[in-house]
Amino acid sequence: MEYTVNDISPVETKVSITVPAEEVDASLAVTTALYRQNLDLRGFRKGKVPSSLVESKFRKQILREAANELMNVHINEIMSSLKYLAIAKLDVSPVELEKGKGIDYTLSFEHCPEFDLPEYKGLEVEEEEALASEEEIAKVIERIRGNLAELKVVKENRCPVDGDVAVVSFHATKDGEPVPGVRAENFQLALGEGQALPDFENLVKNTSSGATNTAPVSFPADFINQELAGKTVDMTVTVHVVKEKDLPPVDDELAQKAGSFESLEKLRDAISRSYVQSRQQLFKATAQKKLLDGLLEKVDFPLPPAMVEEQIKLLVEDAKHKIERTGKSPEALGKSDEDLRAEAEPKAKEIVKTQLFLIKLSDKEGIETTPQEMDAYFMQIASRTGQDVLAVKQHYEQNGLIIPVRDKLLADKAMDFVYTQAKVTKVPVKDPQAAEA
Repeated sequence: MEYTVNDISPVETKVSITVPAEEVDASLAVTTALYRQNLDLRGFRKGKVPSSLVESKFRKQILREAANELMNVHINEIMSSLKYLAIAKLDVSPVELEKGKGIDYTLSFEHCPEFDLPEYKGLEVEEEEALASEEEIAKVIERIRGNLAELKVVKENRCPVDGDVAVVSFHATKDGEPVPGVRAENFQLALGEGQALPDFENLVKNTSSGATNTAPVSFPADFINQELAGKTVDMTVTVHVVKEKDLPPVDDELAQKAGSFESLEKLRDAISRSYVQSRQQLFKATAQKKLLDGLLEKVDFPLPPAMVEEQIKLLVEDAKHKIERTGKSPEALGKSDEDLRAEAEPKAKEIVKTQLFLIKLSDKEGIETTPQEMDAYFMQIASRTGQDVLAVKQHYEQNGLIIPVRDKLLADKAMDFVYTQAKVTKVPVKDPQAAEA
């Protein structure tokens, strides 16, 4: 086998491959022998069927499998020799084998371009110090009290307020006719938590226990139910019962109920540690981004179109899922696929540039991804999605996603390397409210 390399652009390469007849015949012979070895045909002992009969009986399968095997060997040999980084959009021209004849075919792909890395060791960066304030710890304890509170029926005849739980029945009408699908009996609604439309909550909060009230309720234009979106209906609500939360006292018993902590002080310590650990990760990521942004400003290189396109598709799908999880739809927000693509493109290019830069850096530093790290990644995916880890791994293998996962892990390790080589200065938190969020 011989090949010539032609760089179509800084990010695209085409390889022309010539295979002599002898190599084609050898591949056909090996594939035929494998079929012959396992073939059990009446009138012949297993493995003793004449090769000519095997070739005639399984001609299509032998030609296809021999071609695939031959190309796989060539591709692995060529790619190992060329040593391109971040391979994408690998295309191979059709190949048909014929005994006694050589073949010519082409292999094209996109890849990381050549560029010089700026100095990335010994960079200076500030990182905010992770701390937990007494006020923040108190807020968490109040949330715990709320979660452990007992609901008690309010005996006095009053309207429910934020923090209460109201048991209500409701139905809607439009021009005197019932609105399908807008009706419920004995529905338990926690007020002040954003569980219902503002107009509906206001109606409930203006209706005393045991009473019935009617008021207009407007649905937003982007409401998930398109038949109700942008419309106003007459909503009738009956408040059956009002319940209020009986908060437990802040003591050692609360700590034990919250998570088997020995004392209130142990609970406070656990909350503080959790705050500090999560913020350390956040502040470290912020410092890493500062380092990375500074490095990316110093380089400019073309991006492989296929990698950018793949990233755009992922971002668009993610954007759609996020919108749908809010109970809305992209169409209701006036966003077409073209709009979502236009919004995603700058971010996609940033992601691809970042990944290529870090992969280039990892190659220079000899940073590698281990099989254990790949397995840990698939286990995280399986745990997050509730799937079997082997099924997750098989999905990635069958859809050609193993190399992208490897490249992602390489990029993460390269970023950690830059951070460990940097001169990090701890500074006080600049925006406490942002840190709390």
